[in-house]
Formats: sequence, structure tokens, C-alpha cells
Amino acid sequence: MLLVKSRESKSFGKFLSKTGGYLLFPCLALQSADALATQSITNPTSVLSIFLSLLLVVAIIFAVAYLMRRFNVTPGGSGQLRVIASMSAGTRERVMVLQVGDEQHLIGVTAQNINHLSKLETPLTTTSPSTPDTGAAFKQKLVQAMAQKMNPSVKERNDDR
Repeated sequence: MLLVKSRESKSFGKFLSKTGGYLLFPCLALQSADALATQSITNPTSVLSIFLSLLLVVAIIFAVAYLMRRFNVTPGGSGQLRVIASMSAGTRERVMVLQVGDEQHLIGVTAQNINHLSKLETPLTTTSPSTPDTGAAFKQKLVQAMAQKMNPSVKERNDDR
């Protein structure tokens, strides 16, 4: 029955466009689209499908938010402020060493406030390479892994080096 109605509205729209009803045609097209949408929404399986799709999208949003909070994903800064070392002093208390430019500061972080404890006279040395180098190294390793996956002969050429 739906197919018959859509064919009738299409043929009526063609008739109007041929006879000069150009201003009335968009209104009829919207009306026929609304008729199709309301008839498809009344189907229980489509309502269930829409509901489950919405539920899936909301669940994905909450999962990504949880992972970002769990793994402390923060956007990178300009490189002028870095966390050199961090140690937990309690359930919600931390002691951190921040590097600001060439200076290093010891701070205490709690759930309510942040306290500057002291400025370090002798800066701590960092054992890990800087962030941009690790990103480049990760990129290089990812490219190699993908090349090996795509073409196993690449591994033999890399081992020969």
C-alpha cells in the first residue's frame, strides 16, 4: 500500500510540474516524505532499531569518556611546561616535579588545591627522551609493522641491514 501511495504522489508531482504548479510541488514533496516517515516509524522493528542505535552511540560516548579519564589523556602543550616526575602521596594527593622553561618546581596536588613546595636548585635529569622523539619513533615502528603485515618480504630486507 505504501508503494502505491508513493507512486501516486510521484505521478501527481510530475503532473503538477508539467502543468506549471512549480510553487505547489515542494509542499507536496515534503508531505509525501512525512507520510513515508510516519509509516516507517510505526513499525515496531524500526523503532527498536532506532532505539538500539541511539543506545549504542551513547554507550560509545561514555566508554570513550571513561577511557580518556582512566588513562589521563590530555592535549599536548607547547613544550614549555612538562611533568618531570610524579609520585602518589595518598589516595588523592600527589607530589609532582614540573619543568617550566629551565626551572624545576616541586608542587603538591590535592583534590582541593595545588601548593608550591619549593624550587629545585639542582634540576632532576630526565631519562626518557623528549615527547616529539618518542612520537617519531612510534610512527616509524608503526610504519614498519604495517609494511611487514602487508608484505612479509619487507621483514627480510629490514633484517639484512
